Amino acid sequence: MGANGRTSNKPTIVLIHGLWLTPRSWEGWIDRYQKAGYNVIAPSWPGLEGEVEAVRKNPSPLKGLKLKTVVDHYDRIIRKLDAQPILMGHSFGGLIVQMLVDRGLGSAGVVVDSAQSAAVPVLPLSTVWATITVLGNPFTFNAAVGLSPEKFNYAFTNELDAVESKKVYDRYQIPGSGRILWDAALSLLNPNASSKVNYANNNRAPLLFIAGSNDHLVPPSINKANVRKYIKNSSAVTDYREFPNRTHHTVGQKGWEEVADFAIQWATEHARDQVTLADVKSAFPPTTTQSGTRSTEIRT
Repeated sequence: MGANGRTSNKPTIVLIHGLWLTPRSWEGWIDRYQKAGYNVIAPSWPGLEGEVEAVRKNPSPLKGLKLKTVVDHYDRIIRKLDAQPILMGHSFGGLIVQMLVDRGLGSAGVVVDSAQSAAVPVLPLSTVWATITVLGNPFTFNAAVGLSPEKFNYAFTNELDAVESKKVYDRYQIPGSGRILWDAALSLLNPNASSKVNYANNNRAPLLFIAGSNDHLVPPSINKANVRKYIKNSSAVTDYREFPNRTHHTVGQKGWEEVADFAIQWATEHARDQVTLADVKSAFPPTTTQSGTRSTEIRT
């Protein structure tokens, strides 16, 4: 792939990972999209350019890391591309995508299990329990804080037993920035917090929220409240899709291909000045959905 992020006439896709993870969490999506002919880049957060094992040994770049620093980092990367890319983010990566789209970047944005932007005052009990080891200790404010295997199993991989969850933990989990998590918690009632966006922005790119019905860390109620903020204030396209039985591990959970295919098909259909939906559908085999399952969709 060239330095400008383009090797074909299909749009570039920028994948943004979340807290406690690295770009490795997108490995399946990267491979699938590249095989379908897309240019894919998945930059790490600033200071996390090494592999998972290296970050675990030296998590110092995460100490005191601010959300704005991370968003500005991706802003610079995207502005160097030849054309506006499709932006996709998971968890806090979803929040980063929301903020980048609000800045006028991206031809379309897809946020998967996204952390909420400022002034979305929803805090389910499962979210509190998933983050209590960080937010329950004020000394973690500027620290790099990891999750225990047990807490990771509850927050991310609650579809797996402890043994299978530990395999996922060992491959993907790194310490997270306590500062970013604390800032998010303190933004619930503050519209001017670091995670603020202009909900009334009519000129931003279309935005899709994808939620999982069994997500403990970011339950659907958070994403639905976030969507309502946009729909109430803006005429820009805001869609919502909820997949049944998906957890916060949805980007790697068994059956992730269905989510990945829906994400790129929606993004290409709604993207500004990009290829046609027919081109996208021809690149992927038909996805078989288990009988008896339904997904929830809200569209402006």
